[in-house]
Amino acid sequence: LASCLHGSPEVVSEGERRGAGSADAPRMLFSVNIKLSARTLTGTFSSQNRGAADWGWQGLIAHGCHSLVLIIDPRTSQSIQVLERHKANVVKVKWARENYHHNIGSPYSLRLASADTTGKIIVWDVATGAARCEIQEYTKPIQDMEWLWNQDASRDLLLAVHPPNYIVLWNADTGTKLWKKSYAENILSFSFDPFEISNLALLTSEGIVFISDFSPSKPPSSSGKKVYISSPHSSPAHTKPAATGAKKALNKVKILITNEKPNAESVTLNDCLQLSYMPSKRNHMLLLYPREILILDLEVNQTVGIVAIERTGAPFLQVIPCRQRDALFCLHENGCITLRIRRSNSSSLALPAEEPDPDQPAQELAYDLHCQCDAIRVTKTVRPFNMVCCAVNENSAALIVSDGRVMLWELKSSLLGPKPHYSYSSSTTSPLYCPASFCGIPLSTQQKKLADLSLDNMIGQSLTVDEVLPKVLHQQEVQLKFLLTGLLSGLPLPPFVIRMCPPLTTKNIKNYQPLLAVGTSNGSVLVYHLTSGLLYKELSIHSCEVKGIEWASLASFLSFATSTPNNLGLVRNELQLVDLATGRSIAFRGERGNDEPPIEMIKISHLKQFLVVVFRDKPLELWDIRTCTLLREMAKNFPAVTALEWSPSHNLKSLRRKQLAVREAMARQTVVSDTETNNVESPMISLLQEAESKAEFSQNISAREHFIFTDNDGQAFHLTVEGNVMKDGVRIPPDGDMGSITCIAWKGDVLVLGDVDGNVNFWDLKARLSRGIPTHRGWVKKIRFGPGKGNMKLLMMFNDGVEVWDTKEIQMVSSLRTGRNVSYKVLDIDWCSSDKVVLASDDGCIRVLEIAMKSASYRIDEQELTDPIWCPYLLLPRSCLVLKAFLLHQPWNGQYSLGIMQIQYSEKEEIKCLMQEQLNSMSNDIQNQLLDPEFQLLQRCLLVARLFGDEAELLFWTVAAHYLYRFSKRKDLVVLSGIQENAASPLDICYDILCESSYFQKSQIERVNLQEAKRTTYDHTRKCADQLLLLGQTDRAVQLLLETSAENPSYYCDSLKACLVTTITSSGPSQSTIKLVATNMIANGKLAEGVQLLCLIDKAADACRYLQTYGEWNRAAWLAKVRLNPEECTEVLKRWVDHLCSPQVNQKSKAILVLLSLGCFRKVAEMLHSMRYFDRAALFLEACLKYGVIEVNENTEKFYNAVYADYARYLKILNLKEGAILFSTKAGDAGAELLKDLHQSREEKTTS
Repeated sequence: LASCLHGSPEVVSEGERRGAGSADAPRMLFSVNIKLSARTLTGTFSSQNRGAADWGWQGLIAHGCHSLVLIIDPRTSQSIQVLERHKANVVKVKWARENYHHNIGSPYSLRLASADTTGKIIVWDVATGAARCEIQEYTKPIQDMEWLWNQDASRDLLLAVHPPNYIVLWNADTGTKLWKKSYAENILSFSFDPFEISNLALLTSEGIVFISDFSPSKPPSSSGKKVYISSPHSSPAHTKPAATGAKKALNKVKILITNEKPNAESVTLNDCLQLSYMPSKRNHMLLLYPREILILDLEVNQTVGIVAIERTGAPFLQVIPCRQRDALFCLHENGCITLRIRRSNSSSLALPAEEPDPDQPAQELAYDLHCQCDAIRVTKTVRPFNMVCCAVNENSAALIVSDGRVMLWELKSSLLGPKPHYSYSSSTTSPLYCPASFCGIPLSTQQKKLADLSLDNMIGQSLTVDEVLPKVLHQQEVQLKFLLTGLLSGLPLPPFVIRMCPPLTTKNIKNYQPLLAVGTSNGSVLVYHLTSGLLYKELSIHSCEVKGIEWASLASFLSFATSTPNNLGLVRNELQLVDLATGRSIAFRGERGNDEPPIEMIKISHLKQFLVVVFRDKPLELWDIRTCTLLREMAKNFPAVTALEWSPSHNLKSLRRKQLAVREAMARQTVVSDTETNNVESPMISLLQEAESKAEFSQNISAREHFIFTDNDGQAFHLTVEGNVMKDGVRIPPDGDMGSITCIAWKGDVLVLGDVDGNVNFWDLKARLSRGIPTHRGWVKKIRFGPGKGNMKLLMMFNDGVEVWDTKEIQMVSSLRTGRNVSYKVLDIDWCSSDKVVLASDDGCIRVLEIAMKSASYRIDEQELTDPIWCPYLLLPRSCLVLKAFLLHQPWNGQYSLGIMQIQYSEKEEIKCLMQEQLNSMSNDIQNQLLDPEFQLLQRCLLVARLFGDEAELLFWTVAAHYLYRFSKRKDLVVLSGIQENAASPLDICYDILCESSYFQKSQIERVNLQEAKRTTYDHTRKCADQLLLLGQTDRAVQLLLETSAENPSYYCDSLKACLVTTITSSGPSQSTIKLVATNMIANGKLAEGVQLLCLIDKAADACRYLQTYGEWNRAAWLAKVRLNPEECTEVLKRWVDHLCSPQVNQKSKAILVLLSLGCFRKVAEMLHSMRYFDRAALFLEACLKYGVIEVNENTEKFYNAVYADYARYLKILNLKEGAILFSTKAGDAGAELLKDLHQSREEKTTS
């Protein structure tokens, strides 16, 4: 037995071919690196993953795929990380916010929270793939979660909804529960007010709960203000036939929010899909229904805008409101993404020639559809799941489809030519204009601009009511369109079969690629390149499910598929030979294959000469692969085959030696025949000619190969194949301890057999020993030896998992069991290198794992990515901050450069190389912009904040750039040349109280006009009248007060108030009386009424003081902005700043922004310095000095030097010597000592 089965393998280890490891290695003139990283190829998503997607400030997309979390880089469309630790389906993922000052203590880091159906929350360090913290208290799926956006106090707070009705605040760094609060109804989702951290809205099963006392330190004390929504479809407008079209019917829907619970027939809240505060304007909320989006003004609890879909349009699935512009990204059920932008009011103010439509409301927020992307083909299994939008730039969106695809759509703008005349009418889409400024500063004539950097750099602000049209006519009109810039596709639905290509050897090292063939249920074969994890080829080969694949060479494989059986149990068998280079496939068995028993397996011999095809109830076939000819079809009485394997031994070497000897002899004989004229017919020559002709015919000599198979009784048969002859060999009786044999593996002198009962038998052919091991795991489905010379590791697959064994020691190395350490079931197995295994599983994923088969999360920096990605977060914290400083302080030594190697920076070479890779991965446009000498410091700060996804910096520099430019213009310092006058547009309304007073006042009047146009009840009318009085619009307020009907209890009061408002004179006695009454009212708890009276007699400054005394800080700031002169307003806002800086409030970052809007730049610099924001303080100071907005004298110089000296020390800690020298030089006396140290260390370095 041993003599006929014994042989030596030809396969050379991949593990030892990674450089040196064989005698040939030193002679190689090329190096090959096919280090395969552990990775996971993901497939289709589970329906529970629908809401699990997020695009973070860090610039990456995360989404759930079954129990995994997939991380995608949208710029290069690459999957860069798969996080694996959840045991259940992931239902929510949320990136941490970056709204804090970054330094070595608080570095840039990729933090992500993910939650699953069992209520577990994991906080990840995405760069390393490690879990930082795990939170588990409840066992139900997390309904919603969000990181707190205000990160002044802490950047680790995470709010989660635990079903049915708890909200819990967690410290996501330690996993500690800070507080918990329960509510009366089931909570579906929530939304934070982006303008006020204490406001939170919960969408419940019955309505909305508004919480106004949210605080990180303690749970909300009240149970919130509960309001009910009457659904649009249950309103009277929908009960009548809508003959005038959907939009007109919808415009009649007036009240939507009521404090009383509506009766059961009229309310069906379940169709409210989403609730979200609008980040573009304060106190507005958006409610999404399948066929309309409602915009609510929360001051009056009233719908002020409706976006409706035409009857034939695809219903909404999701909407994302933008911050930079009043725009909505909408996802529809057909997978189409639309962008709707608020129509500017000037368009609806044009006087139409015809009479206005009486059904049309006087005014409302209208959103025009400006562009849309292509829809997808929706089927039962293919549906749009989710849409995420770029948080930093708001100009790209990703569509996540249930079949595993991620489509990346980017907004592109194009300029339109000038038109002779614009006609504005309310029915047409209002035009969009190109903004006049770039990165916060109006463009100079020489300066180049990045066209599509962000939404606010693509389109300018909408015109407000009283802006004159001609002013904007010099601006160019732009058009937007969506462009598909990336597509990631996942694996199709399982089941899969997988087969790795032949292993790396010394012979194939030049053209080896680690390719994995995946056979799918739809008949196609996908070939993946495992170094990059990308799809290499997709080949549609079969018409039914692929059941097996075997590689015939590195460039071709055989795959077979079987159709579903007919009544007789017969099928159509398809066996195709595929050439990978061309994709050409040929039917290997020709016309055979119809109506026969199904193929069970195919096995290719070690030398890739022969193929055995095994059928279920039919004798096997033996084929020659090289000629595609059938060598033998076994007789009817041939035993049924349960398992089969080819022997690794053959006689190729001895044949080659013989052939060489014959060649040499022939050469000698030929020399003789040339010298001798007589013609000698040598038997040696005829033999050789015969061999040569055979070799020419087959392109190879035919070696002898063996295979072994077992039958139903456990008998083993050994057969030999040589040329086209098959000879019977030894028959081995069954082993009494083994059941029916299911699989065989053979390598070197070891033969391993597995059976249906989980027994594994190891035969050592050299020592003639056999040893049986019971695994107690049931049917052994598959066994495979690892590649590489001397690598005797064995991979076994069972119904419930996988094991790796060492056949030398006959002991288990590692095990993976479904239900115990993993939640998925393994469908197929293979080795992909000598130290990595690949598993296909029923969750639609394929995992490449280490032999230990632990979790597949990995370090991103260990990945072999096809395209380099821009993500400074992947660098070490110190390197990341150096990279930021390097970009900010251009030019270095008078030279604009993106070469980190060219500056004095003491760091390891490999770290510098990683930093240089990051710089090289930036787009050409960004690189050119950073190297542009016209690009100013403020613009550079803004662009770098955008590149780093730094929310706090972006906010600070946007406001700083705007006001530094404004205040420098006031001083008549012409800093820039060639700028159009009046080009500086006001700060966007999303900055709310930070906007200029005049612009803010206009927007508030516009808002109250809209509220007035929409009012339906007395309450609403009263609120509008109150607002108009505060805004000083007395005439309109009087009209509203006089509308009160005589039956109303407030009729008398309102009439008197109207008289009072109209007769107020500026005489002393009346003023003092009204002031006395107002103060008494305020003292007796009627604050709002007293404030109104004070505003009537132009004592708004006193009103603000009272509001602040009673803790109404936001209201006081609002009133100051709309009513007071600049000096009084500054005084009120400065008191607010002191309040914000107090320890109990601790909102210093907001206080700094308010000071910027007041032009208190010196105070801003002092605060930044006292908060130890040394980098921001130094840069801000440089910008202030450049714009001449702060004085330079002896008193101030000391402070400036201290700022620069501290920043120089900070740069020294970062090892950025060149920057430290630069700023310690600027610091004068304060930096002298430091400068001396720096020069000294530089000299020491040069001498050493």
